[in-house]
Amino acid sequence: MSKERARRRAVLEAERAERLLKAERRRQRRIAVRRLVPKVKVGRTGKLFARRSRGQRSVIVLLVLLALTLIWLLVESVAARIGLSALVVVATPALTVLVLDRRL
Repeated sequence: MSKERARRRAVLEAERAERLLKAERRRQRRIAVRRLVPKVKVGRTGKLFARRSRGQRSVIVLLVLLALTLIWLLVESVAARIGLSALVVVATPALTVLVLDRRL
């Protein structure tokens, strides 16, 4: 009976060693793949207008404030003021991309 136990124990140890070897190979393969695949930032940076410099953001804000001021000073109808103000706020991101993201 002890020979049988010893044989079983040897088989179990051999299987365990084989599993550990496979796990180590898998870990090494994953490390190699990580080295080959370039790291890419995923998601947003967390800033509004993150691509813009501080100067660009300042100019954008000043132009929007100027446009809103002119609308509220020159337009008589309150409904038109609100509509034009909403248009300026909604159109600002699109215009910013069109104007500042041009490749020369």
